[in-house]
Amino acid sequence: MPGQSPASTKPWKTTCPLRKWKIPHNLLGCLGVHGAFAMLNSVTPFFIVDDLGATLAFYQSKLGFDVRYKGGGDGNTDDFWAILGRDRVMLMFKAITPEVHPQPNRSRHEWARWDAYIYTDDPDSLYREFVSKGVPMQRELANTSDGLRAFEITDNSGYLLCFGRPVDK
Repeated sequence: MPGQSPASTKPWKTTCPLRKWKIPHNLLGCLGVHGAFAMLNSVTPFFIVDDLGATLAFYQSKLGFDVRYKGGGDGNTDDFWAILGRDRVMLMFKAITPEVHPQPNRSRHEWARWDAYIYTDDPDSLYREFVSKGVPMQRELANTSDGLRAFEITDNSGYLLCFGRPVDK
């Protein structure tokens, strides 16, 4: 309206008591405050695999993941993609065609070792669990030069997953 300041045309900017407390935008969005940013909740990395069945078996039996979604098949053909999860972590896998193979990051450059970093509150317990299940370790549990308490595994497709957390200070 003529003669009004820009703030007065958006009353939530001046009248929302949470604004003066400097509450982060994503929390304001969660609380339903108009004009705030939507909160992001998770990310699901997408990995190309050669054999979806073998990948499902590895992640379920060795890493304790469960199948959250699976599809692509039409009843006459096998499913060719799946989303697996454990706790709040999800990973998506897809078998594309026989000519399209997995390409782990480290195959492209030695400085890009990890295909995924998965935060865990307790890497020591998780490491013991995985060792007891015969998970192939790429790097043993240790405090790393990156400031992490972490370990690395290689999955059945050659992807390198790091499980860890920042070292306590």
